[in-house]
Amino acid sequence: MALQESWGWLLSLCAVAYLLGSISSAILVCRLFGHPDPRTQGSSNPGATNVLRIAGKPAAALTLLGDVLKGVLPVLAATALGLSPFAVALVGFCAFLGHLFPVFFQFKGGKGVATAFGVLFPLHWPSGLVAGAVWLVVFGMLRISSVASLSAFVAAPICLWFWLPGAALPMAALTLIMIVRHRANLTKLLRGEELGFRKKD
Repeated sequence: MALQESWGWLLSLCAVAYLLGSISSAILVCRLFGHPDPRTQGSSNPGATNVLRIAGKPAAALTLLGDVLKGVLPVLAATALGLSPFAVALVGFCAFLGHLFPVFFQFKGGKGVATAFGVLFPLHWPSGLVAGAVWLVVFGMLRISSVASLSAFVAAPICLWFWLPGAALPMAALTLIMIVRHRANLTKLLRGEELGFRKKD
């Protein structure tokens, strides 16, 4: 049986990707720097944006790097093993799920934006560039990370549908879960309470 057709390989890679995604960079970095658990501070989200608020730029940069690599490494491994675009995207999706529902941290994880970008760029870098550009434009206009992130990952599956259709479905599922995961942010946004990064006068 061809490697790309082997369910055993695919399931194994999905399991490894999930376990890798379950390693919470934010929690580990905050412990390393002597800061409180990010799930108890700021937005209560164990991700780079919240770590930036509560622990500063060095800690946030390490968190961001760790979260991105959790998406990059499984996708590169799946690609190197010759899996189809759908299978590669599915492996990346499992890493994303691991970040959201980490088995090592009581299934209480982050919102997965950095890990999702880590999945998208090695999966199909042109789509990654478009999503990154959307993030920069929206964040530059509104200074609200959640809105920029959701805008970027609405654009991502649309790009994949045209350029790499085999990978579009797992990315669309990722986007839907990301929207649901940001429902509290969307509610706060409608109330005018969403935390942002406003420029100082």
